Amino acid sequence: MGLCLPPSLSEETLQGFKYFRLLGPLFDHLHRAAPERDRAGNRQLFYDQYASLLLLYFFNPVVTSLRGLQQTTTLATVQERLGVRQTSLSALSEAAYVFDAALLHEVLTTLGARLRPHLPLAEQAALAHLTAVDGSLLPALPRMAWALWQDDQHRAAKMHVAFAVLRQGPVDVTVTAGNGSERAEWRRLVQPGGFYVVDRGYVDYSLFQELHDLPGSFLCRVKDNAAYEVQEERALAPAAVHAGVVRDAVLRRLGTAHHTRVLPQPFRVVQVATGKTRKDGTPDVLVLVTNRLDLDAELLAVAYRYRWAVELFFRWVKCVLGCRHLLSQGINGVRIQVYAAFIASLLISLWVGRAPTKRTYEMLCFYLSGWATEAELIAHIDRLHLKAPPPCKN
Repeated sequence: MGLCLPPSLSEETLQGFKYFRLLGPLFDHLHRAAPERDRAGNRQLFYDQYASLLLLYFFNPVVTSLRGLQQTTTLATVQERLGVRQTSLSALSEAAYVFDAALLHEVLTTLGARLRPHLPLAEQAALAHLTAVDGSLLPALPRMAWALWQDDQHRAAKMHVAFAVLRQGPVDVTVTAGNGSERAEWRRLVQPGGFYVVDRGYVDYSLFQELHDLPGSFLCRVKDNAAYEVQEERALAPAAVHAGVVRDAVLRRLGTAHHTRVLPQPFRVVQVATGKTRKDGTPDVLVLVTNRLDLDAELLAVAYRYRWAVELFFRWVKCVLGCRHLLSQGINGVRIQVYAAFIASLLISLWVGRAPTKRTYEMLCFYLSGWATEAELIAHIDRLHLKAPPPCKN
């Protein structure tokens, strides 16, 4: 069987560059990056050009590697539209180490702030600022020594994402080695006034108190055997029972009496039945801790279920956008690539006015590859605008 070679790149397989110019104001400040490395004044690849090339990588399925990205710089149309010259593979490799990833991170957070919430139900306005925080691994090569994970043969980078659930897009991300502390990165992602939902890997009672004092809100699943002291049991409303809530109580103490002091303010525990049964025959119940005493218990149950939105986003980034293949071996380059992938996703969300789907992404790829006309692409987006936002599953 012969080798399956990727199709060669040509100017006919790459079009739609005018949409990249929309990033001009956001990328302008990148052009002046890393001046200390250009003492001779002969730099030919600038940060804004490198970032635009990475977006081209994510938006076009024909480009699947750093070498393929280098080949695009030999095309006259790419050079004209992106303002880039023919660039060597070594220059692209060096760019991942020379340019500061933090500058591209600023672009990401700026775009994330432009997302608008999609509220399917009026009573869920209280969850408009709900943000799911979670981490996901990106496989790395064994020679990437910084990407510590299990052992010398198993290395990975890890992206820690703050995902705005009802705005349907990422608002922040950090990148660490695979064994990077999730709780430490949650501290970095927290913003005053935020409402964060996390799973059991983020349990940190001192962080709960820090978040409350910030001020901020949290909803965290804890272990089934978590110790706490109840101050007051709350009656369950019919809506809460319908949502699976089996207990709602205000806490005086979180943790054992031996290790944890009495809380300076009450927290709250809400137990929610999943409808499943464990191996020992007992019902599977989620134990959720929060500092939101004002929200109805059924809304807290819904808020935790929304946490799965970030898992779906990980699947989108890695399986559809193709961010699993790392173009750089350094952590700065991996950060630049992750930020560029998130910017690509945000651009689709902002353009179509809703969370990106595989169908929309494919349509964009068809257009950029020359298989679909601009009119067909616009017609597809117009059809999306005519549809109401999909209802959120409770």
